[in-house]
Amino acid sequence: MSSPYNSGPDFYAVRAKKEGYPARSVYKLEEIQTKFHIIHKGGRLLDIGAAPGSWTLYALKLLQGSGFITAVDLNPLSVANLPKNAIFLQGDVTHTEIQERLADHGPYDLVMSDAAPHTTGNRTVDAGRSFQLVWDILDVASRLLRPQGSVVVKIFQGGDEKQILERLREEYATAKAFKPKASRKVSIETYCIGLGKMGGAENKARDR
Repeated sequence: MSSPYNSGPDFYAVRAKKEGYPARSVYKLEEIQTKFHIIHKGGRLLDIGAAPGSWTLYALKLLQGSGFITAVDLNPLSVANLPKNAIFLQGDVTHTEIQERLADHGPYDLVMSDAAPHTTGNRTVDAGRSFQLVWDILDVASRLLRPQGSVVVKIFQGGDEKQILERLREEYATAKAFKPKASRKVSIETYCIGLGKMGGAENKARDR
């Protein structure tokens, strides 16, 4: 989805096209993987907001035919012929029916999300929408992650990311904020990362 905070094609967009990825976002995940080692061979992964499919493709490359990836998005992937160790579900991850289908393929070692809300161009409004989306995704992660599992979520910076990090510190052994170099300079996005889900975290999902 286009964003008022993004400009046209750049080095990463050109590189993604050459390397067969549908979006430049793959290099953000590559940096996160290099720094935090969140994807492990044999792991079960949940990719929320997966379209057009770059993160799923990159993770499949690292899994090398092992493990399993469940990808979910409101929009279809632009990736044809997923391998046997991957499945795509089209729908809203906040809906109970979709969550039940996701649970059928879990529990997961990693929940990762590059999802963003529909933007308005008003940074305050967009940051608030991003916060609520991330909060909902963390609720899903609390229910579907294995103990010691990890979560990676994108959020628009606006001050609310501090609350996200506070929640991650309650539910995970380590919580970090990280902005990849591949993020556009004009982008207000950053990533919040929780490593080592602690036991009982599924009971801490809360409403806001």
